[in-house]
Amino acid sequence: MKKLIEQMLKFGIVGFVCFFIDYIIGLITLNIVLAIGVFGADSFSMGSQIGSALGFTVSVIVNYILSFKFVFERKEDMNRKAEFIIFVILSVIGLGLNQLIIWVCTVPIYSNIVWIQKLFGYNLAYTAAKVIATAIVMVYNFITRKIFLEKK
Repeated sequence: MKKLIEQMLKFGIVGFVCFFIDYIIGLITLNIVLAIGVFGADSFSMGSQIGSALGFTVSVIVNYILSFKFVFERKEDMNRKAEFIIFVILSVIGLGLNQLIIWVCTVPIYSNIVWIQKLFGYNLAYTAAKVIATAIVMVYNFITRKIFLEKK
């Protein structure tokens, strides 16, 4: 049990570093899209989606490297290429969950509820959506990586 708790803490630290990378890239991208205004009235929702996808992609690569350096024990009989492919497939599923949650938070909820718009600016709305998505996807990532990638 002590080993599992230690592993979860390490996973949390790696996750925090990757969340920070993901969040900063996503927020910068969102603000660039809004500044350019290329999508007109849809700039907030499109910027949120583009930013979260770009941030998530960069953070997956960093997460793969850090996860097997500090968190999970590799399966000795698993080819590194296969390991990376499985990691990416699991991460793409996580990206789908991430995108869906951010979309639900920013489009049907934030964009359609005026009092929430008055209460929160778009940066805070994106941040709240990102935190909710990250919490859910983090649990999914830990469980699936432990099941499919870690040495038994």
